Amino acid sequence: MIPAPRADIAPNTIDFEILPLVKPTGFREYDARWWFNGIGHEKAPELNLQGVQALGLGMATLFHELGVEPKVVTGHDFRSISGGIKNALILGLVQGGCEVLDVGLALSPMVYWSQFELNAACCAMVTASHNENGWTGVKMGADKPLTFGPKEMGRLKEIVLAGDFQPRAGGATYRVDGLREKYIASVSEGVSIKRPLKVIAACGNGTAGAFAPDALRAMGVEVIEMDCDLDWTFPKYNPNPEDTEMLHAMATAIKEHGADIALGFDGDGDRCGVVDNTGEEIFADKIGLMLARDLSREYPGAKFVVDVKSTGLYKTDPVLKENGSTVDYYKTGHSYIKRRTTDLDALAGFEKSGHFFFRPPIGLGYDDGLVAAKAILEMLDRNPDQSMADLKSHLGEAYTSLTMSPHCDDELKYGVIDKLVAEYEGMNGKEILGRKVVDVNTVNGARVTLEDGSWVLVRASSNKPELVVVVESMRSDEDMRDLFRKEVKPRLAAHPEIGAYNQEI
Repeated sequence: MIPAPRADIAPNTIDFEILPLVKPTGFREYDARWWFNGIGHEKAPELNLQGVQALGLGMATLFHELGVEPKVVTGHDFRSISGGIKNALILGLVQGGCEVLDVGLALSPMVYWSQFELNAACCAMVTASHNENGWTGVKMGADKPLTFGPKEMGRLKEIVLAGDFQPRAGGATYRVDGLREKYIASVSEGVSIKRPLKVIAACGNGTAGAFAPDALRAMGVEVIEMDCDLDWTFPKYNPNPEDTEMLHAMATAIKEHGADIALGFDGDGDRCGVVDNTGEEIFADKIGLMLARDLSREYPGAKFVVDVKSTGLYKTDPVLKENGSTVDYYKTGHSYIKRRTTDLDALAGFEKSGHFFFRPPIGLGYDDGLVAAKAILEMLDRNPDQSMADLKSHLGEAYTSLTMSPHCDDELKYGVIDKLVAEYEGMNGKEILGRKVVDVNTVNGARVTLEDGSWVLVRASSNKPELVVVVESMRSDEDMRDLFRKEVKPRLAAHPEIGAYNQEI
């Protein structure tokens, strides 16, 4: 029987080799993530292979507790550590009586798709998304197309840390071959882009490099590959299409090749970033608004869900109003938006981080960077006389910052956010830079809206020891910078738990 995990086992010891190490902070709001490669690094490991096995057994215990068929699809991203971690996870799942269907190297959305293809209730994808090599984690679910939220993650944490495991007989594991090709065929099925389009496929040397170029070619566009060779050292930058370094590289490639669009994919392929034909980076919330405008013409009255980091232009957009579409602002996080989109029977959900959720008839409800790419290409195909820059020019004016991430320890960040929320709630009706605060949305941190529609957001990151800060001005780029420099930055500086943050925007 696996003992209850410990949180503080030192590497290079006997205990590290025989006892499970699981740091509690690895259990996030809607997935799990730990630093694994601690040996030889200043940062100590937060998880070992015995801890991964305990996690698998805990997941199996929870699957049975939830009353679902214990049939689990597993896959792993391209990292030096992912294959071995997945095998340890499978060992725990089998020990807990699960039938495991392993699809091998995969994108997270391929694993979600495989739940439908293989008629499996559950999934467990070993990935740390865009984090640097050395991090690992698991995205999991037991109710397709949804993934775990805080309730399920909280219960899993209880089971694992208490060692409250329930081993069962009857577990087995099977390798399933050929799913990559079937998944690519499924994503591109029925898509035949008639408009000549030259597309940069940017993958940051992450897992998407083994999938995205082939899928985009199958959709009928010319593909120029950019960093599509698999290399888990991520030699240029982490595969993160929200990061300025990757976006700037995509912009350079656009100008070099005269391409129509650059599509960037993160490390596990569930996010998509966009650079337009002029080399301008377009934030995913603005891409979502462009898609919502286009889709509202195809599906009048459609509902859309966006996260609290997204632009305020959704609320004022005349095309959405004309077509009877409504927009709901909800918590940031792929699990939250996925669930909210399903609960509201929305056509699509958009996150500023680049997660796009399309429900039937466009997608199956989960976040898939390739399905998002398909929707973007089809939008361009439906507007043959418009470039991406043209389509963006039709949106209202808003000046939005990058997502900023000041450090704050996992153990402290939620307490700090509680203090900041209370401060901002006390600002309701008062002024910030000469404008009255008219709304403080606290569904996820504090989104503080001013009377001219400008807003600031401060929330806790769900998967890293950081806060998340976004500001948007409806006036000017300089006003957006002032909202950060004169309002948010001094407010954060008053809290010593937050690491020194010297980034300028």
